Amino acid sequence: MITLAIATVVFILAGLVKGVIGLGLPTIAVGLLSLAMAPAQAAALMLVPSLITNVWQIAAGPNLWPLTRRLATLLIGIAVGTVAGSGIITGAHAGHASVALGIVLMIYAGFGLSPLRPRLPAAAEPWLSPVVGLATGVVSAGTGIFVMPSVPYLQAIGLEKDDLVQALGITFLVATVALGLGLAREGVLPASVAFASLLMLLPALAGMWLGQALRARISPAAFRTVFLVGLLLLGGHLATRPLW
Repeated sequence: MITLAIATVVFILAGLVKGVIGLGLPTIAVGLLSLAMAPAQAAALMLVPSLITNVWQIAAGPNLWPLTRRLATLLIGIAVGTVAGSGIITGAHAGHASVALGIVLMIYAGFGLSPLRPRLPAAAEPWLSPVVGLATGVVSAGTGIFVMPSVPYLQAIGLEKDDLVQALGITFLVATVALGLGLAREGVLPASVAFASLLMLLPALAGMWLGQALRARISPAAFRTVFLVGLLLLGGHLATRPLW
């Protein structure tokens, strides 16, 4: 019951962040839950809320099929990398998953807080897209989150704001499905865990509703900065915890 209560609070917070800035639910959920459980368990609990909230995010955009075609090799790379590497988070090296998760969170937060906003030429997309996809899939397989390097890549290819939000939703949806398939293959997604993940959908949606209501009252940019600083601290804690 205590674990369920903690998870409920975490998913309300994760949904609130996603409601304000359009991303962050899996990152916050897996990061915070990994303080109380193995990253593989945290990733399994995150699956249904991530799946449904990303469908919601995709539905709000106008260019689903053009974006899906443009990102096809990225999405294929994510799926292949995640399913192929699914044993990383549950296998012999699972004990290092929290450290890897912390490092990825720190890199992601550091990139978000930096003033660097690289732009990639269109000519780089055909060869770079599958490479980024495979790398994202491997990181997802090892940590349960799929923001690196896919998010910086999507930010660098020159998408307009609405297209970027929808592209993030498409990418995260594919990554979530691939992660779920990988975890199921490794035997860490029994019916009881799938049901618990379904239960977490309600607090996640409640958090998103609160976040969307707050969006008109606060600065999303300032909120995003606080979010990234929090991720940086959380990543540092996870990465150094084995040293304590």
